[in-house]
Amino acid sequence: MYGVFLRIAFFEVQDWERPFLQEISKAHQVRLFKEVLDDKKISETVDFEVISVFIYSNVNKAILDKLTKLRLIATRSTGFEHIDLEECKKKDVTVCNVPVYGETTVAEHTFALILSLSRLIHDAYEKTRMGDFSCEGIQGFDLEGKNLGVLGTGRIGTKVIEIAKGFKMNILAYDKVPNQNLANKLGFEYTTASDLLEKSDVVTLHLPLNDETFHFLNKDSISKMKKSAIIINTARGGLIETHALTEALIQGHLAGAGLDVLEEETLIREEAQLLLDNVPREQLATMLRAHILLRLKNVIITPHCAFNSKESLERLVNTTVENIKAFILGEPQNIVEIR
Repeated sequence: MYGVFLRIAFFEVQDWERPFLQEISKAHQVRLFKEVLDDKKISETVDFEVISVFIYSNVNKAILDKLTKLRLIATRSTGFEHIDLEECKKKDVTVCNVPVYGETTVAEHTFALILSLSRLIHDAYEKTRMGDFSCEGIQGFDLEGKNLGVLGTGRIGTKVIEIAKGFKMNILAYDKVPNQNLANKLGFEYTTASDLLEKSDVVTLHLPLNDETFHFLNKDSISKMKKSAIIINTARGGLIETHALTEALIQGHLAGAGLDVLEEETLIREEAQLLLDNVPREQLATMLRAHILLRLKNVIITPHCAFNSKESLERLVNTTVENIKAFILGEPQNIVEIR
């Protein structure tokens, strides 16, 4: 489409990724940056036709206005909330993602969080570190026979159900578009979100984040859950209203939470952000509540790493490179539909 030579910039590049990018570097001008794409780095890539980012680069209108020769954004992720799709459409910029790479990895991490909470693994570890080998205060509960509520039955939700079957859990599922063939195949039933929340001992979120699902779990929906229930979120932080979750956990209306994602997590990564004058009060309140969650004993938080296995990350980078190659050949693949 553009001949044999393109200028390509990769942002948020980790050292392990570099060998996977060597092949494409032989035929094109490639720049690799450890940093996110922002105003500080934009001047070095204004003439580039292709950029590849991860989820912490905010490709907004201001950035796109400066990349006047940009034709492709290849995000090394499944999600694309960090990219202004409307502006890309206006500027005729193609956006590609990696729709499939880590469903098994994320599903396994989901169960790592479930088991950590159900068997109080962190508490047990801390006790033994302090030389206390008693079982006092670390009595967990079996998963067999418990109700697992799966919100979202896409690729990851399906993998979670498959794993749960091995634990002999009873599966309740909710999806805006139920897949009855899948339900018949795996032996679970679809129900309403309200019914799922009322009956489940463990609720795990695998929904996309959009206007309909933002704060899917809020004060009202959480109030329907059992006090003995735990919530797992390895999807998107915005699916849960942080204030409602924090209150429920502190007041004993929930037994625990395992979270790999948080609201405003890009800001939470740097505590210094809490001191900035330009952080809106609503965001600041959410960030502070997230820090409260970090200190609760019945909460386990991991740093958005559910996707982070050797195998899934290699698939992620390889698919991104293939996306770029396909675009160069005039046969773009894995295009994010911009409506």
